[in-house]
Amino acid sequence: MKNHAPEPCIRLVNLTFYAHHGVHKEEHFIGSKYEVDAEMHFNYSEAAKHDDISSTIDYRMVYEKIKNVLTQNKFYLIEAVAYTIAAELLNDFPVIDSITIKVRKRNPPIGGVCDYAEAVYTAKKT
Repeated sequence: MKNHAPEPCIRLVNLTFYAHHGVHKEEHFIGSKYEVDAEMHFNYSEAAKHDDISSTIDYRMVYEKIKNVLTQNKFYLIEAVAYTIAAELLNDFPVIDSITIKVRKRNPPIGGVCDYAEAVYTAKKT
């Protein structure tokens, strides 16, 4: 059995937005704080060797894509938010081989104390 080193990845951690998602109508009106982590796996060796952004991803563009999905849409489920972000990033950034998106909703309305609810979605390029 060969040991394979894990594929290099870039992580953007705890991107924070205020958005209007949720099952209840009030959540679409009032809104809530959401946090997103994006873990993007791809070989960025050439970018690292040559210190060249053209062979990797531009973090600002990834941030803007995530921001637009969260703030320009209204979803019932954070599962749908995570899925949509992953699908759009895989589509828009061909260099990405696989991606894991985590979406956290702070203080979800569950009738008790809870720091956050989190949906995690992983997808690979087909």
